[in-house]
Amino acid sequence: MTSANAAEKRLLKALKRQPVDRVPVWLMRQAGRYLPEYRKVRAEAGGFLDLCYTPDFAEEVTLQPIRRYGFDASILFSDILVVPDALGQPVAFKEGEGPVLEPITHADGIAALKPVAVIREKLQPVYETVRRLRISLPAETTLIGFAGAPWTVATYMVGGRGSPDQAAAKAWAYRAPDEFQKLIDLLVAATIEHLSAQVEAGVEVVQLFDTWAGSLPELSFERFALKPMLEIRVALKARFPDLPVIGFPRGAGPMTAQYFRATKLDALSLDTAMSPGWARDNLQSLGCLQGNLDPLLLVAGGPEMRRQALAILDTLGKGPFIFNLGHGIVPQTPPEHVAELVEIVRGWRV
Repeated sequence: MTSANAAEKRLLKALKRQPVDRVPVWLMRQAGRYLPEYRKVRAEAGGFLDLCYTPDFAEEVTLQPIRRYGFDASILFSDILVVPDALGQPVAFKEGEGPVLEPITHADGIAALKPVAVIREKLQPVYETVRRLRISLPAETTLIGFAGAPWTVATYMVGGRGSPDQAAAKAWAYRAPDEFQKLIDLLVAATIEHLSAQVEAGVEVVQLFDTWAGSLPELSFERFALKPMLEIRVALKARFPDLPVIGFPRGAGPMTAQYFRATKLDALSLDTAMSPGWARDNLQSLGCLQGNLDPLLLVAGGPEMRRQALAILDTLGKGPFIFNLGHGIVPQTPPEHVAELVEIVRGWRV
């Protein structure tokens, strides 16, 4: 991949706020259960983590949506919970339940985790997948790496699974904030190493998913969501000055503006509840925006999907913008609706 090729990539140009011939598009969870070819590979792989940790399988499912739709970006197929798994907190994905971990509920549990230095060794299969993708992806396709933000990963580590209110992690953070901070600090360091290894292997952009950022009140949001993201961004930019970094503080609402200003991220991914007009007026001058069609509109398809997709494009498409969803594709999505959406975005012009 030459630097000249990279300079022409549509998504990279949008992230740098440069003019593009059309709005770039990719979708969160674009590789997944809605695709029959994914389901076939998933059955062959066995467990979900076997899929993530086997480069042959992970490369194939990452490429599948690119072959179908020609998205402007491909996101590495992996999971945010490979980090706690590498740190020695076993992760299991149970059918119908999602991820299950042995909860860490006190300082002794943090102390028992492995040092951050294990990340690069334990997650070598992930980085091998990245190296392969840099060869197998089309020259015009940007490769995105990712990690979970420390707060969101911590909620799974403390709660032992996903929860509607993140009560276990919040209770610890409120009861003993300095103690809980040790877990956040460990995850900041681990995330920096994990993303750095992805960049060294060949990803061109990284996105951090803070799925549960919106569950925190303002002061806790600043400490456990905003500040860790700033630390990660500063560390990554020190190592890789030209690396674009995208943040996704889902559910943060009006706190999103403070987050974007303080972290100085290159781009911000918007959740479904975010008003495109508010985002245009309050966020787009700060950097590139990405989002934010409701994934269930992609399930429904038809005139309403088209109307709302065009409304997002009309509102945000004149500034630095990448079309995406407000969260990931859901399994019941008809693949033909994804193709329809891609055509809508590609056909839109200022």
